[in-house]
Amino acid sequence: MLIGGGALLSSLALVRNSLSQIDARVADLHASGKIRAGIGQTPLAFAKDPATGEMRGVAFDLGRALAAKIGVAFQPVIYPRPGAVIDGLKAGEWDVAISLGIDPQRATEADFSPPYLEVDLTYLVRAGSPISTVPEADKAGTRIAVPRGDLVDILLTRQLKQAELVRADTVIGAFELLKAGSVDVSALPRPNLIQWSTQLPGSRLLADRFGVNLVAIAVPKGHAGRLAYVSEFIEAAKASGLVKEAIERAGLKGVQLAPPANRS
Repeated sequence: MLIGGGALLSSLALVRNSLSQIDARVADLHASGKIRAGIGQTPLAFAKDPATGEMRGVAFDLGRALAAKIGVAFQPVIYPRPGAVIDGLKAGEWDVAISLGIDPQRATEADFSPPYLEVDLTYLVRAGSPISTVPEADKAGTRIAVPRGDLVDILLTRQLKQAELVRADTVIGAFELLKAGSVDVSALPRPNLIQWSTQLPGSRLLADRFGVNLVAIAVPKGHAGRLAYVSEFIEAAKASGLVKEAIERAGLKGVQLAPPANRS
């Protein structure tokens, strides 16, 4: 069917109006029709609903909200641990990473939004352990389990002088090494240890910490517009209560909402 001149002009105007509503900073994502979101397996990011099998959690809530704002489909790309997400970046497997800890080493490969969560990093020890503070664990012969390549691994590799790191291939694997008696200490984010310590009667979660995980959204280097867009999104998500609601919905303990980025 032929379209008359007036109708054609009207159609072109509609297309122009539609295109003008697409934020140029994420136009490439809009064109692809999806946003590939790298997510490492951790209670901080998501869990599977035992009744429905649905993935839920802070990373999934934020990822879905970001996709909806852009107007594209949400496509999660799951990794066995947060550290493995960086390997996915090298392979070009994701457009954003929803729940990575900010660290100078990672910042050489990706750019980060302002943080949306603050999480203590600490130790869990077995019943009867003489270790009661973080510094007491740094002794010859002490074996500390960490997830390979994760922020706890990065930080403790720098900090420890005498203790030995034992690297697991998953986050829960770093706890299971302690549960099996293969190590003296499990080093993980406090929420993980709160959740899993019930499986190890008599275990103790240390009150102090060896670091803080500032969790943010990451984008590959060279995407300044996308970084600005997700940074605005995460600040709005904090201000609107979206992040707080996601934390509460996930039942996370031992985490805090990060303050506004412009707070002095």
